[in-house]
Amino acid sequence: MTADWWPLDASRMARAVAAREVTATQLVQACLDRIAATDSRVNAFTDVVQVRALQRAAQIDAGLAEGSQPALPLLGVPFAVKNLFDIAGLRTLAGSRIERDSAPATADGLLVQRMEAAGAILVGALNMDEYAYGFTTENTHEGACHNPHDLARTAGGSSGGSGAAVAAGQVPLALGSDTNGSIRVPSSLCGVFGLKPTFGRLPRTGSFPFVTTLDHLGPFARSVRDLALAYDAMQGFEENSPFVDAGCAQRATETVVNELDLGIAGLRIGVLGGYFFDNALPPARAAVAAVAQALGAHDTVELPWVEAGRAAAFLLTNSESAALHLDNLRRRPQDFEPLSRDRFLAGALIPAAWVARAQRVRRRYAQAAAQVFEQYDLLLAPATPCAATPLGTERLDLNGRDLPLRPNMGVLTQPISCIGLPVCAVPVWGMDPQLPHLPIGVQVIAAPWREDLVLRAAAVLEAAGVCRAPVAHL
Repeated sequence: MTADWWPLDASRMARAVAAREVTATQLVQACLDRIAATDSRVNAFTDVVQVRALQRAAQIDAGLAEGSQPALPLLGVPFAVKNLFDIAGLRTLAGSRIERDSAPATADGLLVQRMEAAGAILVGALNMDEYAYGFTTENTHEGACHNPHDLARTAGGSSGGSGAAVAAGQVPLALGSDTNGSIRVPSSLCGVFGLKPTFGRLPRTGSFPFVTTLDHLGPFARSVRDLALAYDAMQGFEENSPFVDAGCAQRATETVVNELDLGIAGLRIGVLGGYFFDNALPPARAAVAAVAQALGAHDTVELPWVEAGRAAAFLLTNSESAALHLDNLRRRPQDFEPLSRDRFLAGALIPAAWVARAQRVRRRYAQAAAQVFEQYDLLLAPATPCAATPLGTERLDLNGRDLPLRPNMGVLTQPISCIGLPVCAVPVWGMDPQLPHLPIGVQVIAAPWREDLVLRAAAVLEAAGVCRAPVAHL
């Protein structure tokens, strides 16, 4: 009986619980059963909090029986989080071996608390690249996360477990982080919707940092409405907390779920060319073309300073993350995943003058992008240069250039998060005749604080059938 519920969207689940069509316990058990049946192949989860989840579900069911439980927007909906979010009673591993020696978290991260306040039920923590430094989730300590649509291929990273868990039907919602593309890359490769909000929109309190000046948190979902429900549940700055996220903007909540049906009439939409065309393979270009046609976008737009912006993001990522881990690099270098250790060591050698210059470039780039958004409301670009590659792939042939794969899976996302723009990654299918079973994502980008616009466009694309997020046939 419960197996019939796990493929449904979160919004449908919540309505069913509120209407007493299904209990929260049945929903949670369905997802737990799905995880047990599939995760030996997907390897999305690092922890499953079964007892906690069933206890919370029982509380919701008891409240419904008594008539004291309000019909919350995510009532009874199971969700999971990247294992850099604090979960009370568990160690926050951030994909590492070193953090296994840390004390368990004493409280849930703030966004976990807000999701549960909206009625959702946490079921576990998800696989990721060590310390969020990577784009493939081939984790030495936890094992590689597998793409549910092709188990021999990468799920992307660093939030690979989040994208894979949603694509596999293990949970309808997941949370991840995005510093240089770590929500948008897994969304693209796993074929789900992902939202990277504006930098500073969602507080990061209770999550393990990677690069404080670049880190974003956000949701994954199989429908745009679910994405909007989760986003709305997590909005709002912190008040009266001794651990407040200094990077969170003191900005009022601006909910979006009731604006999804407003459409795109009157919006000015451009397609990013130049850098974004040159760094995409034909299937990625075709995905953008399909989205552009559906949205009536005809103009090709150049984004000034984009290559310099990506270079600045590289330097800031390297230097700031290295500073965070410098003590462990000195004391426990052997306990790092080799690839992340080498990146951190390189970052520790970057001169301070380079970092200062990178910040100046970043500022100039943001100013140039703001001028573009005076002419356009939305911009479109590929999310990844290609579809999911086989696990273990080291090189990428990008239009005749032989490049290292891992850093270049973020070649199209890194310049956008460098200046904190809001993005919805939308999945498109059938763009590669040689890989018809694999999706590839498109970034729908707006000016700061206009998450409503990217989600409205995503809703139009979903309603038209151009973008969709089916559960993988495992």
